Amino acid sequence: MFMTKTCVDHWLDSSLKTVDSYRRMIDGILSQLTDTELNCRPAEGANSVAIILRHLGGNLRSRWTDFLMSDGEKPDREREKEFAEWEGSRESLLEYFDSGWVKLLSAIEIMRGESQERMITIRGESHTLADALLRSITHISYHVGQMILIARVVHQGEWNWLTIAPGRSAEFNSQNWGSSASRGVFGPQENRAK
Repeated sequence: MFMTKTCVDHWLDSSLKTVDSYRRMIDGILSQLTDTELNCRPAEGANSVAIILRHLGGNLRSRWTDFLMSDGEKPDREREKEFAEWEGSRESLLEYFDSGWVKLLSAIEIMRGESQERMITIRGESHTLADALLRSITHISYHVGQMILIARVVHQGEWNWLTIAPGRSAEFNSQNWGSSASRGVFGPQENRAK
């Protein structure tokens, strides 16, 4: 199926908005966790929020570095290490994560000048650019959900909801009906009700 430039731009704009909303969720999680909570595994064999953040950073860096010319699973990626405890500071973890996140944002902009049917590979498997981006967004979505659940389990104290709080749907709807803010965290940041 051929997409016009207008359709491609609309799709990439929507992808950026979705990615931005997940980043706001990640930032909302991190703002509520202490360093101890960030690194706390809720059960034996479970990952901490820090581990998942490390994994996402490594995945995104690998997938979107030089993605038009090289496979998305880079030879220097050490995926297994992504699931080990982070030895550095919170700041160094966020820098590591951000290095991958920036690669994703840059890749989306690069895609504007490319055919969405262009083929790239991830672990030797061919993907269109559109398929590869959707794969990455769903991967982020999956892990953000995990991080929220883990954060809610390990966090001590009151939780500030990242979506519509239980029991507040009617109030939220009355304040935001008919606007992009009605999508909650997925709406534009500047239009969201407090």
